[in-house]
Amino acid sequence: MKVKKAVILAAGYGTRVLPATKSIPKEMLTIVDKPAIHYIVDEVSRAGIKDILIVISRGKTAVEDYFDRSPDLERQLINSGKNELYHQLEGISKLAKIQFVRQQEMKGTGDAVMSAKGFVGDEPFVVLYGDDVIIGDDPATAQVCRAYEEYGKGAVAMKQVPSEMVMRYSSLKVKPKKDNVYDVDDMIEKPAADQIFSHFSILGRCVLPPNIFDILENLPTGANGEYQLTDAMKQLAVSEGMLGVDFTGVRYDMGNKLGILKAVVEVGLKHREIGKEFKEYLKEIAKEL
Repeated sequence: MKVKKAVILAAGYGTRVLPATKSIPKEMLTIVDKPAIHYIVDEVSRAGIKDILIVISRGKTAVEDYFDRSPDLERQLINSGKNELYHQLEGISKLAKIQFVRQQEMKGTGDAVMSAKGFVGDEPFVVLYGDDVIIGDDPATAQVCRAYEEYGKGAVAMKQVPSEMVMRYSSLKVKPKKDNVYDVDDMIEKPAADQIFSHFSILGRCVLPPNIFDILENLPTGANGEYQLTDAMKQLAVSEGMLGVDFTGVRYDMGNKLGILKAVVEVGLKHREIGKEFKEYLKEIAKEL
């Protein structure tokens, strides 16, 4: 079955990048001239999915406003002859059909996904984490969707990461299947050093069958006393198997100060307006290091 719906989790506090996120949602932190959430929605759209639900929390109306039209600003741009900027702004609201729902309490990623049950219905869907920006020619969303559509199993985007990151993220028990696709028959959220299956961790994308909601409804609390989506996927992996896709593309952790800086530098170097000048600036700065 083709994946036609996407759920973006954007309700978290962003505590790792305080104090900025005291007043600005972490999903609205910019990479050059677009907020992180724009890159994620654009990735979903380029993967051919136009029906999106963004799960937000109290205080994140800026995310809703960003994807809405701004008639007064658009009119001013037209009157000023700034037609290219006008078309850029107009295009934001046309990226996809976007709905929003609030996660009432911060009870974890599993609880956030449960809030999407009415939107998803009886269809497979892709989940994206709002602080994971992945940039590449082949959208990471499209890569996990293709795996699901070929084999009919839930699929996660994954990469090998150092042990200290595995213990902060997750660890997958994998077996090579075909090319960059692996079978996954077990996983663990935030493992201790002696619980690590492999250095493959889930990084921000997963396609799930609708029966994940049956698991989530009976899920006990996990790490940090929250309902963790990884714990629900573990049950799915053990009972019917899942897939892991060693995706292509560069992932930036926008909930991490260093990740934000890396994204700004690397995207900035390729930016069509300021890339060349920025490169010369970095060369001069590097001489002083």
